[in-house]
Amino acid sequence: MIRRIRVLSALALAAFLLAAGVGQAQAVGYRYWSFWDRDGANWTYATEGPSTARPSDGDVQGFRFSVSEDSQDASKPRGTADFEAVCGETPAREGGKRVALVLDFGTRADAPAGETPPAPRTACARVPSDATTAEALASVAKPLRYNTNALLCAISGYPQKGCGEQVASGKSPAEEDEKGKSPAEEKSEPGAGPSVGLLAGGAAVLVLGAAAVWQARRRRDA
Repeated sequence: MIRRIRVLSALALAAFLLAAGVGQAQAVGYRYWSFWDRDGANWTYATEGPSTARPSDGDVQGFRFSVSEDSQDASKPRGTADFEAVCGETPAREGGKRVALVLDFGTRADAPAGETPPAPRTACARVPSDATTAEALASVAKPLRYNTNALLCAISGYPQKGCGEQVASGKSPAEEDEKGKSPAEEKSEPGAGPSVGLLAGGAAVLVLGAAAVWQARRRRDA
């Protein structure tokens, strides 16, 4: 009987770990446009929003649409474009400045249902010397969309709806390859894999079934 109890305990533990492990894979994140500054060869998360940031002539800034849990988890803009590559053919003008913008619309895995992200692109914004990043962005990537809290919701009309909504995130930025495709991207369609409830429910059925067998044998041996 002790051996049977150990088997049941092991099954119960397996069911718990299965449900917990799958639940962790579906961490909660937010789908939004993140804002970045290019510092040499590296991207750093911007310390202020595009409506207040005032870049200088020669600065490189980027925007990335993705699902992330927080700023530490946010996906960076892809590519290695520098100022010369983006604005090298745009001459400077007195009283103005040039800002190189990298616009990364993200991957299909991060796209809202029914939408396809445009290809990443760059643009050289030539704006007045006191212009904000938001103004530079508006000069090259309309239409822009903001919510009532001044959160940037869409660049060049993408996405068509939604703004910073909470979603389940089953991947991390490190899982994306150089082409921007997640290993789980091809499995993101409905029906591609079992749900948390199905897996946890199946494990629970195994435990209950084993318990029923043990009870039946106990009555028979009595």
